[in-house]
Amino acid sequence: MGHRFVYVTVPTLELARSMSRALIEERLAACVNILPGMQSIYRWNGAIEEATEVVLILKTQAGLLDLLTDRVRALHPYTCPCVAALQVEPGNPDYFAWLTAETARPPGAG
Repeated sequence: MGHRFVYVTVPTLELARSMSRALIEERLAACVNILPGMQSIYRWNGAIEEATEVVLILKTQAGLLDLLTDRVRALHPYTCPCVAALQVEPGNPDYFAWLTAETARPPGAG
C-alpha cells in the first residue's frame, strides 16, 4: 500500500474549504493543506492568462486516487482541473498509520 500527496488548484478560498471538508468527510483524504494566494500564469485556449488561485495538498492512500480524482472533478468549476499525485516515501510510521486509518473506507463504499 502506498500513499500520495495530491496537488490541486481551485479558484477561491471558499471552494478550497468546502471541497476539503467534503473529501475528508468522505474519507478520500485524511488531511488537506490549504495555501491561498498562489499566482498562476498559464496558456489556455491560445491565450496567456493570469489568475490568483488556492493550492490544496491532499493526503491519501494510493488506492483511493481514482475515486478522489473523480470527486475533485465533480466538485470543481474548471473544465480541466489540475489534479496531480505525488508518491511519497514513508517517513514517520505513526503519521502514515494515521493517514491510512483516516482514509479507511467502509466495505461497499465508493
